Amino acid sequence: MLDELLRRVSNHTPQLLETDGRFPEAAVLVPITRSDEPELILTLRASGLSTHGGEVAFPGGRRDPEDPDLIFTALREAEEEIGLPPGLVEVIGPLSPLISLHGIRVTPYVGVIPDYVEYQANDAEIAAVFSVPLEFFRKDPREHTHRIDYQGRSWYVPSYRFGEYKIWGLTAIMIVELINLLYDDAKISLHQPPKSFINI
Repeated sequence: MLDELLRRVSNHTPQLLETDGRFPEAAVLVPITRSDEPELILTLRASGLSTHGGEVAFPGGRRDPEDPDLIFTALREAEEEIGLPPGLVEVIGPLSPLISLHGIRVTPYVGVIPDYVEYQANDAEIAAVFSVPLEFFRKDPREHTHRIDYQGRSWYVPSYRFGEYKIWGLTAIMIVELINLLYDDAKISLHQPPKSFINI
């Protein structure tokens, strides 16, 4: 399955983001374990952070002026936040960039990592590091749906509950793109409300 994932991601053409003006750039790493049942590695951001505190996110952050490219940014931030050595990451390719609520253009990069890494969370930024089987998202087990209106479109963004963790927002959008890319039967729509959606 992992070989198929690598093939599909490397052949994937991310959607271009039509934006007005230039946004500050950031990158996140979407780490997938190299195993028979691949898992996504996610973080719970420390509650005291000024942006996205207490939220689930992929490791990543803003591009520094000296970063040669966004892949470097994603790998640097993953090392700073969870102690993931860049040399252990096989970067496969990007998913579609997104604009965060704070006006930052975020590009996700899918990377494959060994399943034996011992993560060391940077306590100042990260409260926990945890993993979720990719298979968990395949049936779209959303707890509820957030409607977000942006640039003249409505987005119906799933919110997932995995144990004590709530996975939603930009992170959920990135996961949906990845799951739709990997599983032909997933067909999770971000632009059509699910049957269970109640428009209040």
